[in-house]
Amino acid sequence: MFSFILFLTFHSHLIHISYSKSIIKTLPGYAGDLPFKFETGYIGVGEKEDVQLFYYFVESTRNPEEDPLIFYIPGGPGPLNFDLNKGQDNITLILNPTAWTQMANIIFVDIPAGTGFSYAETKEGWVSSDNILANQAIEFIKKFLNDHPMFLKNPLYLAGISYIGIVVPKITLELYEGNERGDQPTLNIQGYILMSPLTDKFKDFNSRLEYAHRMALISDDIYKSALKNCYGNYVDIDTTNSLCANSLHEYEQCTCRINIDNILEPFCDENDPVSDCQSDFNKMVDVWANNEEVRQALKIRQGKVGRFELLNNTLHYHQGKNDTFCYSYDIFSSFPYHKKLSSKNCQSLIMSGDHDMTFPYVGVEQWIASLNLDVEIPWKPFYIDGQVGGYETKYVQNDYSLTYATVKGAGHLVPYYKPKETIVLTERWLSSQIYLSDS
Repeated sequence: MFSFILFLTFHSHLIHISYSKSIIKTLPGYAGDLPFKFETGYIGVGEKEDVQLFYYFVESTRNPEEDPLIFYIPGGPGPLNFDLNKGQDNITLILNPTAWTQMANIIFVDIPAGTGFSYAETKEGWVSSDNILANQAIEFIKKFLNDHPMFLKNPLYLAGISYIGIVVPKITLELYEGNERGDQPTLNIQGYILMSPLTDKFKDFNSRLEYAHRMALISDDIYKSALKNCYGNYVDIDTTNSLCANSLHEYEQCTCRINIDNILEPFCDENDPVSDCQSDFNKMVDVWANNEEVRQALKIRQGKVGRFELLNNTLHYHQGKNDTFCYSYDIFSSFPYHKKLSSKNCQSLIMSGDHDMTFPYVGVEQWIASLNLDVEIPWKPFYIDGQVGGYETKYVQNDYSLTYATVKGAGHLVPYYKPKETIVLTERWLSSQIYLSDS
């Protein structure tokens, strides 16, 4: 059940590169055998394969031979969850009733090196960027499918959330263009799924002020003052423009203690040493992932990965952040990739939580409008258990389609806040694409 395939050894760098994969049948905290096929492993990428990317692969519990294959960066609604009623001393895993693996085969990958259980063998391997991440993801996908040829025919989708919205469109476009060049293996790439995506590092942050006005976080007077004095730019502030600075100061006063991930949830000041801003879920992740028994069960390579961290601040991006010593934020906008994809036989699903102020739906709607697509299905509600779950619309251009949905009451991490609405939207969308491709 556990195998190593040895590859070249680069003596000049003393690197011993290997691919490994394991079928995992049991996990600490889960009673009995896992009721799904679960594989973990490492795949080396880069010229010297000095970057070792760890992945979790879960086959669909419905019909793995025909269901879509989703490459999800860096992780998402998997088949297991924590029982939050149990304490950290008795961490218990339970089945997730809204796991996407009920409708798709999913590869969750820790990328780049320095996230999750992925690592680098050389100093150079630890250095990454948006573009490097995209290239490594493309190489990973091809190597994974070469090693799992039974999934080459399955419809392939890329998926991601938040900052990864900068990178997923580039990866998707490269896979389409690779097929057009005749690159091998030929991939059955069908499209991409993005949730609460960052698309443009000016427009998305800039849209926060308009969102704050729409959600009654700032008054009409503050909004009109900013419109008049800042000329539409609320990010790159002209220090000589005192009127604009005053308007934005009023905006900041009204929103500085708002939880931007979900404006309805309590604000927690992470700079206050007395405050405990970590959720029970995150605390359980921290304990579980750093348990040696868990690492052995997942087949994490001993001595290669230090402490598991939920947030690697050397990689994590925030507004206006400069490059770090190990990561360059070198894609400013993914809009040009979206634009090029709109000329392909490509389907996209974009979701936003309507209570997300991190990357508000306002900015998402603005870049979608800039694609100049035709409306096929006008804005209308969708329903979950007889209640409005949110709103959706569909745009088309030749063989390209874009379905956009806002999820009512959801914050930034849409699948976390509204798991049922998210899986219903995604499953229905995937089914429609499969139906169209089969017709």
